[in-house]
Amino acid sequence: MGTLDYRALAVLDAVATQGSFEKAALALGISQSAVSQRIKALEDAAGRLLIVRGQPAVPTGLGLRLVTHHRNVRLMEAALDIDLGHKASMPEIALAVDPASLATWFPLSLAPLLAPPRCQLNIQSAGRQQALDWVQEGSVFGCIAMAAGPAAASTPGPEVTPLGKLRYVCVATPAFAAHWFGDGFSADAVRLAPAIVSDRELMASFLHSTLGLQGAYPHHTMPHSAATTECLYGSLGYGLMPLLQVAGALASGRLVDLTPQQPLDVALHWHAWNLDTPYTRALSEQIVHTAQRYLL
Repeated sequence: MGTLDYRALAVLDAVATQGSFEKAALALGISQSAVSQRIKALEDAAGRLLIVRGQPAVPTGLGLRLVTHHRNVRLMEAALDIDLGHKASMPEIALAVDPASLATWFPLSLAPLLAPPRCQLNIQSAGRQQALDWVQEGSVFGCIAMAAGPAAASTPGPEVTPLGKLRYVCVATPAFAAHWFGDGFSADAVRLAPAIVSDRELMASFLHSTLGLQGAYPHHTMPHSAATTECLYGSLGYGLMPLLQVAGALASGRLVDLTPQQPLDVALHWHAWNLDTPYTRALSEQIVHTAQRYLL
């Protein structure tokens, strides 16, 4: 491509982030025709399409590589400003984090980065495969994802750091447990009682390991969110929840552990590109340090 036009790369980044030429123009404070011209000039120089025009507009594979390159250069420029004693900009760092970590320990790792602010974080909630895809393609700097086994630690590309294990417990209200599991948490009862499921694979693994259960069981599927919690506390079902999130409710008796001798421990890994800047280094250090405090 020859010499890269970084002003045009900034426009490409804006289109990829905003999802349209019009929104990118508004974000950059330039005209939509200027956005189109700069993208066209980049595509002419590359000899390939960089943005698939649609709703939303999305980068092609090469377009995403250029966006990632632009973001990494901005991070390194900000680090250089610090070394030179210049006023540093606040670069953006994109991350993908599993919903359970977002709801429990992960926010506790952010204070050193945000007070005072050292960077702008763009944190997205994502399941394991989506998070790994995003970090592999470079659309996020790093991700926290469940481990799938020994192979997860040898994924090519980003560096992988084991963080520890997040403990899940199977919980319900005392009223729900008394009604559906009066004779204990059994396969027969599970085939009748409704579950609240945020991760089907996780629940299936738990039921198989605890009860040897395979196949269908009644359940409501919803994201790990306030809605899940309200359904559990409202006696609408039972479900797996991080112990960190429900320890208080278990201690007060608002929830009961249906399988107190059989928790589910899920290993988490931090996948991140080896980009050595003060921001990314501090971010990785804080995530690992916080995980060591709160995970098994």
